Amino acid sequence: MRNKLATILAISAMPISAAHAEWIEGSSKHFVVVSNESAENVKRMTTDLERFDKAVRTVLKLKEPEVSPAARVTVYVLATTEDVQKMGGRQGIAGYYSNSGPAPIAFVPRNGGDSALTPMTILRHEYAHHVMYSSWGDVVFPTWFSEGFAELFATAKSTNDGGIIIGAVPLYRAYGIDRMNDMPVERLISGPPNYKDALQGQEFYGRSWLLTHYLVFDKERAKQLAAYVEAINAGKSGKDAAAAIGLNNALDLKMNGYGARKTLPSAALSADQLPIGEVRTRLLTKAEVAALGPTMRSKNGVDEKRAAEVVVEARAAAAAFPDDAATQNELSEAEFDSKNYAATESAADHALAADPKSIHALVYKGMAQAAIAEKAGVTDPAAWSAIRRWFLTANKIEPIYAHPVQLYYESFGQAKQVPTRAAKDALLYAYQLAPQSLTIRQEAARILIDDGKLKAARVALEPIAFNERPGPLVDAAKKAIAALEANDSAAALEALKPTPPEKPGDKASDKKKG
Repeated sequence: MRNKLATILAISAMPISAAHAEWIEGSSKHFVVVSNESAENVKRMTTDLERFDKAVRTVLKLKEPEVSPAARVTVYVLATTEDVQKMGGRQGIAGYYSNSGPAPIAFVPRNGGDSALTPMTILRHEYAHHVMYSSWGDVVFPTWFSEGFAELFATAKSTNDGGIIIGAVPLYRAYGIDRMNDMPVERLISGPPNYKDALQGQEFYGRSWLLTHYLVFDKERAKQLAAYVEAINAGKSGKDAAAAIGLNNALDLKMNGYGARKTLPSAALSADQLPIGEVRTRLLTKAEVAALGPTMRSKNGVDEKRAAEVVVEARAAAAAFPDDAATQNELSEAEFDSKNYAATESAADHALAADPKSIHALVYKGMAQAAIAEKAGVTDPAAWSAIRRWFLTANKIEPIYAHPVQLYYESFGQAKQVPTRAAKDALLYAYQLAPQSLTIRQEAARILIDDGKLKAARVALEPIAFNERPGPLVDAAKKAIAALEANDSAAALEALKPTPPEKPGDKASDKKKG
């Protein structure tokens, strides 16, 4: 681990009409960008994001993973910051990223007004989190470093010749950067701030950026940082790990002196170092635009009340375009969220008639049939084998997409059947594909405990247990780790016993907002 770490240098219906008359989709290897802007602007944004991905992985010496087209990060560009806040159901955010669903999504505004916190800055911050979680899913990072890391890359600057410079000062955090009296190092490393206190948040993010920058751009200090994170992951308390490398209030003056320099170290990458693949744009069809509002809301997550609102919108779009895969796919998802499983299956059938290789339609067809069979108490192995074929078909089309594999494994629990060895191995493979998914991590931990691989199970659980946002997954992981420490595998499995699924809008433990 040290060698790797040492390299680290409420919702209301969303309007879909805006100034530009058309909605454009940009697509690349890692991103899908959907925006109500010109094709030229969307292509530029998608290109900048793809180049940024390459820059982050180059600086961190990360191997570029294979990414299923279905697992790319989808970025929805909304008209205003207020629209983003409505979508997120939370004031005070300028954009956010979520990995609570089958694929990561992000929402950002088209412009940031007069703020230095631009939409691209927001996206870079959130995508840096995505790279961290997906590349080092088994590593527990303290909150200050997680946020400092994201801020370090958020201010990346594109050069005229296609290069990128990393390490600029986040001017939108200027208030908090030198506030050592309000946010001394010992407070900074003790845990997350009170997010409801805007000034404390500014201090926390500003000081986190400064401490990260200070530690990363010096080889010896970077080694100390790696040792610190390694100590935390070895089970030492944050305080003990910090003491080992001198992360205490005596460091505050040094940090302030460092931050006051006229120039700070940076990492400059030329265009030649940042080759990217093809970036394409296309105009969304009228049917896709009709489905766009409910699609965004569905993917963002809905509770029971909002599901009832979204399904009405989805039905209207599907009625207007009954033979279109996009409207029928959204209808299938909206009906499923409303627990209308027969209607889900019907919509999935219509989507498959329009697009026989639709991954979304295949998984929702299987999910609907599984929900119906579970509710009816069906135990016939042949019936469940037929249901699982939908997930297997989706997996055959997209073999490196984790979601169908996860659904295949979970179907054994729905059927009250013991998962086969093949199903367990499939879920462990999904864990490798999507280490950032906390639900997959928890399921993988259960398998590893069953297999007697207790150390590996703890590795899988720790990023959940130390997640800064509490929830059922976090509580279960903490109980399971305590049981493992007592060498009680049975109690650990009991703690991780599957619980009724959370409401789609309540997946905070798997969501990252910034």
